[in-house]
Amino acid sequence: MFDFLKIFGGGRSRLNSYLGIDIGTTSLKAVEVRRGKHLPQLVNYGFLEAGDYLGRSNSALQASNLKLFDQEVVNLLATVVREMKTKVKDVVASLSIFSAFVAPLNFPVMSSSEVEKTIAFQAKQYIPLPISEVHLEWVKVGEFENERGFREQQILLIAIPSENIERYRRVFKSAGLNLRELELESLSLIRALVGTDPTPSLIIDIGSRSTNIAFAENGQLTFNSQTDFAGASLTQALVSGLNINPRRAEELKREKGMIASGAEYELSTIMVPFLDVILNEVKKAQFNYENQFPQARKLERIILSGGGANLKGIEKYFERDFKIPVVKGAPFTRFEYPPILEPVIQELNPFFSVALGLGLKNFSSSS
Repeated sequence: MFDFLKIFGGGRSRLNSYLGIDIGTTSLKAVEVRRGKHLPQLVNYGFLEAGDYLGRSNSALQASNLKLFDQEVVNLLATVVREMKTKVKDVVASLSIFSAFVAPLNFPVMSSSEVEKTIAFQAKQYIPLPISEVHLEWVKVGEFENERGFREQQILLIAIPSENIERYRRVFKSAGLNLRELELESLSLIRALVGTDPTPSLIIDIGSRSTNIAFAENGQLTFNSQTDFAGASLTQALVSGLNINPRRAEELKREKGMIASGAEYELSTIMVPFLDVILNEVKKAQFNYENQFPQARKLERIILSGGGANLKGIEKYFERDFKIPVVKGAPFTRFEYPPILEPVIQELNPFFSVALGLGLKNFSSSS
């Protein structure tokens, strides 16, 4: 398992109460968790969006050029902590997939210590930065026999630029919070949506400006991809097609989705080409995954997450192409939470997948 705790010094300490914070491209999600009677207990949650992100294409908290917009994030962090009325300062936070370099590598079967010694030399071929400027993590995800009859092992490499790590540290410190751990968002997604379930799964996390495509088998990340085609593309299609403002377009997208009929049928048809672009990006990632991992088991399900998963009718639309079950993620089922939340759980589930996965981290035996 990847664990960037050592970046901050010392060994792992089990936190009994902490904040799981997911900084997305246009929003910030936070959950406060503590140890419950049977499951981790969700004490509180908060959700804030960057100001006017719908109206301005450049209004975002993060962009895929790895830039984190520090001051706005600090302001949102301070606001969400104040509004949650929490006294908890310890934080486990997510790193976006585009803040990392992720690559599958093949090695002859060897011991972990031998892989550790050689991984940096292999990494140089895939990382456009000096090795001294990144933090490397890796995990073995499988073995196979090559065409010559030799056993090889498949390694998933993750490299995080040290500059990004320091930026996260600085942002949380400025907000008066104690950043205890960082984790790649894909790992949080898998913990929240798959857990230890061995079913070969594809998670499609559709955010506002980015879609994360993560493959999991035996509850473990095996391959990762990302595209800048995401929910905002659908909103912009409605803005242009119906000549309406972005906020109204967002409302219509959430209310009608892909199942609009009658006079509103045009809503769905306008969004179809842009949803197909996301779908094709997922197919491209699947093609690359199957080529690089020919021994991988066949995918058995797709789990949708992120704000885009709340688009009505999207599950059936994706099922039509992939011919396997498509479901919306339900991370709240892994928590004890106040009954008052029950009426809104279905809507909240996709938005909080990463944050809730972070909230499980210190209560998971696999962490």
